[in-house]
Amino acid sequence: MRGELHPTQDRDRSDPAAGPPVDYEPQQSPADLPITDSHPIGPSGPLTRRNIVVAVLFVLAALVGLYFVVPKLAGLNQTWGRIKHGNPWWLAVAAGLEMLSVTSYAVLFRTVFARGFPRLNWRASIQIPLAGIAGIRLLAAAGAGGVAVTVWALRRVGMTPRVIACRMAANYAIQYSIYLLALVVCGVGLWLGVFGEQGPVAITLVPAIFGAVALALGGAMGLVPGDFERRLEHLAGHKGRVGRIAARFATLPATLGSGVRTALMLIGERRLGLLGAIGYWGFDIAVLGASFRAFGTVVPVPVLIMGYFLGTLGSLLPLPGGIGGIEGGMIGAFAAFGIPANHALVAVLSYSAIAFWLPALPGIVGYLALRSTVRSWRDADAAQRETLSGG
Repeated sequence: MRGELHPTQDRDRSDPAAGPPVDYEPQQSPADLPITDSHPIGPSGPLTRRNIVVAVLFVLAALVGLYFVVPKLAGLNQTWGRIKHGNPWWLAVAAGLEMLSVTSYAVLFRTVFARGFPRLNWRASIQIPLAGIAGIRLLAAAGAGGVAVTVWALRRVGMTPRVIACRMAANYAIQYSIYLLALVVCGVGLWLGVFGEQGPVAITLVPAIFGAVALALGGAMGLVPGDFERRLEHLAGHKGRVGRIAARFATLPATLGSGVRTALMLIGERRLGLLGAIGYWGFDIAVLGASFRAFGTVVPVPVLIMGYFLGTLGSLLPLPGGIGGIEGGMIGAFAAFGIPANHALVAVLSYSAIAFWLPALPGIVGYLALRSTVRSWRDADAAQRETLSGG
């Protein structure tokens, strides 16, 4: 049945009855045909020369504003000089931690996406996240560019759109559950003072409530019936216009539900690769902590975590890579926790330079390598088609 979500047998096992299902994914339907050369995103990928040039120019302008204009407006004219005199050892540690964060995300990606798809070996599972980083930096904010690149690559692997949507929902459910749990634990702890530090309600209890509500809503998605979309499609045939509108919007909760159930199943299987979600956030937060230490400031861990996650909300602004929004959010959050503004500014700008440019360079290399990998897949498929037609 088109659109029905249900457990399917483990594609990685030769005996379908040997164990539990690995996915709560939809069956393939006539609308989910394998990608062909007529797909609107060509084999070279979704990044175009125009996108790259425009994004690079915008990023350069944003960086000039961040590192030269903003400090002067804030009356912190010595910020650039302080950045140049940061402790090189701590900055080197920060760079190493950032690469560990990227590696952790690649491990998580492979754990969630590679099941049942031999083409997603370790090489491809590293190239796709790196290419996604390039997409985030050069295409759009809030991860939209990374999603575009990832979807393009997974379609070339042979995944149907609905399977991609399910696994991406599962990946985000695992990844952002860590984010929301941190908001709840650190927010409540800082509000109550159990960590030895306290902060205003607006940046402790309010984010904690937001995180708890978001976790509850996300968990509730797992309760959406597996055949929810099919039920509304059936309703559409009997309830006229209202039913058709309901059926049209049924895909999102059905997909989120399948993703949450898949995520819970992977957690239940205790797959070690899921620890990549903790490593992804943890190492990146450690980069920020090392950046503070490079300039002689030690921030308590709960405050560091809370300031980091509050600042990352700035990535929702429509700016490539969230440049400007994230930095402003972090600096404001740390200032609200009592960290001197000049200390927060220099540390956050250093963190931004490491977190943005260090992954961006291998990200572009990864994207170019992924294009070559995708071409090899396309050539292999063409050769296989010729062999079958010749037989």
